[in-house]
Amino acid sequence: MSLFPVTDYDREVYETQIRDFLPPKIIDIHTHTYTLATVGPAPKNLRVVTWPSLVAAENPIEDHREAYRLFFPDKEVSALCFASLSPNDDQAGANAYVARVAREAGWPALYFSRPEQSAEELERELLAGGFLGIKGYLAFSPDYIPEAEIRVFDFFPKHQLRVIDRHGGIVMLHIPRNGRLKDPVNIAQILELKQEFPNIRLIIAHIGRAYVHADVGDAFAQLSACPDLLFDFSANTSDFAMTKLLEAVGPDRVFFGSDMPICRMRMRRIEENNTYINLIPPGLYGDPRQDRHLREVSPEEAKRITFFMYEEILAFKRAAANVGLTKADVAKAFFGNADALIRDVRTRLGGA
Repeated sequence: MSLFPVTDYDREVYETQIRDFLPPKIIDIHTHTYTLATVGPAPKNLRVVTWPSLVAAENPIEDHREAYRLFFPDKEVSALCFASLSPNDDQAGANAYVARVAREAGWPALYFSRPEQSAEELERELLAGGFLGIKGYLAFSPDYIPEAEIRVFDFFPKHQLRVIDRHGGIVMLHIPRNGRLKDPVNIAQILELKQEFPNIRLIIAHIGRAYVHADVGDAFAQLSACPDLLFDFSANTSDFAMTKLLEAVGPDRVFFGSDMPICRMRMRRIEENNTYINLIPPGLYGDPRQDRHLREVSPEEAKRITFFMYEEILAFKRAAANVGLTKADVAKAFFGNADALIRDVRTRLGGA
């Protein structure tokens, strides 16, 4: 039985709009690999949206690779992977699983950190597992901090960043706060992080969560002070944000990422009242009232809804046309930039 159905419409979208746009080799820079064995009880105060959890309860490496086969049947796809963690999950078990399966697959991986870990523990786990850096999450910030007030250094403390800076490793940053990319505190802390820790290869995930026009502001102008700042466009379908990103930094600091497994969702995203709405087929993900970002469409309209993965790539294709990217530029975003980054960091970490 297939991991998920691929419809005639899905195949049409891929064959007519996506296949020839993509290079033969792809590196997905932003993915989660995890199993139910490490998932704990849901926290009472998770401080995140709930809709991503509706797509897949787990994403073991076998499902991860099978999804790529279904999405991209004629491409060679690999990934930079890391765990998916909530505060009550088994962090050690989740990171150990990622380290093992990534090593077996020949994929690079990041360590999923918690802010309370000491520098010594973080460095020990980083090197022992062959990780190229760290991924963290705002939900691990101290419980007393309201979601809207969380700051970058609340979940990426400086003693940990000092370790990554010393090794020249990767930090995958999912920025907090309701203002998203344009939030002045986020911008100030990104600038501070890069100034204080210049050797960190800092990736701003999801284009700083700039999913609609209003999220962008003048962030790129302010962040131009960091000429080596990196961005992935994972889980993003805003061709506006992608266009502004490409205009600001060009094709050499932009990375394709999917945020697997949530890109398996069937959806089309629209912008409404300065936020995003995921339009979904009726009945597929439970009651849409459970999350304000969900809205069901009619059964007829649902026949022409494809994967989040394809919608993201199509958005980047529109942005690429807007700024005149060449085929070589597109290949950088989907493979070359990630390949160069991973090779460089592996060398810095002694071949880990």
